[in-house]
Amino acid sequence: MSGIKVHYFDFRGRGEIVRLVLALAGQDFEDVRLSREEWAAKYKSAAPFGQMPYVEYKGKKYGQSKAISAFFANEFGLYGKSNLDRLRIDEVVFLVEDLFMIIVKAFLEQDDTKKAELVKKAVDDEFPKFCGFFCRLLRENSPKGVFVGREVTLADLCVHDLMYTILKTHQYDAAAKYPELQALKEKVEAHPRLQTYLANRKETPF
Repeated sequence: MSGIKVHYFDFRGRGEIVRLVLALAGQDFEDVRLSREEWAAKYKSAAPFGQMPYVEYKGKKYGQSKAISAFFANEFGLYGKSNLDRLRIDEVVFLVEDLFMIIVKAFLEQDDTKKAELVKKAVDDEFPKFCGFFCRLLRENSPKGVFVGREVTLADLCVHDLMYTILKTHQYDAAAKYPELQALKEKVEAHPRLQTYLANRKETPF
């Protein structure tokens, strides 16, 4: 065992990208999935910033999902081969974060009318806009099917996870609508380590 522990709730959310990076890197890790009650009673006070996900690695605890996933991607060779590669990867990661926050805003809205408006705007306007951004960046690295180089990196994992989320939560099949995203999906899911991980991970609504 690598000694890596990933602490998060029992769903994908912000913890899944950390799990995906470790799975692609072939790193064994302890997937600690907590109920809200367990988190509040025992783990929150021990977390680096009182939030999840956080990881335990080499005897220390580290927080912030983007920082953790970027560290492990860099540590295990999934962060490109040059500073320009890493710039492109970071562009994609933060675009994903921008769209994720739009999804979260609609998810958390308590007013049903406002929620419906936010969801409609996301599906009609934001999803196509961001998918267009991703497709343009993928075409710049054509015909590799990934954002940089020839192999799957953190950027590809982030977009794949986002596509899965919007399919599950909004029935928006980005891969079916955009050939570039379909190629990325196939590239990610063809990787033997990811095939195994995706086939065996627990299914959750979000």
